[in-house]
Amino acid sequence: MVLLRYLWALPNTLLGLVPVLIVQLQGGHVRRVEGVIEVAGGVVTLLLTALPIKPLAMTLGHVVWAIDEPALVRTREHERVHVRQYERWGPLFLPAYLLASLAMKLRGRDAYRDNPFEREAYNKAG
Repeated sequence: MVLLRYLWALPNTLLGLVPVLIVQLQGGHVRRVEGVIEVAGGVVTLLLTALPIKPLAMTLGHVVWAIDEPALVRTREHERVHVRQYERWGPLFLPAYLLASLAMKLRGRDAYRDNPFEREAYNKAG
């Protein structure tokens, strides 16, 4: 069952792994915690700070990107909820997340805070 969850989320996990070697070469942080690869610093920091909402962290399958190590610790529970969402939704998660954000925006709501995936993560982990 665990293997199936990893395989279902694998396309997104592979996307999350793209910057890992670069981050390691830049002296960033890469490690496995509870079956999730955590990546912080280097090019990941640049990618996250370039996004409009400036997240401290972001999950792609079984990979969590964060701006730095303290952000990994601070957001770990929240991001683990997203890992579980990827395990449920697999390759459909990113399109579903983006469509949910668009739906919220079109209704005059906050595309991030009112997104059902984010609400679940905040409700379960803060």
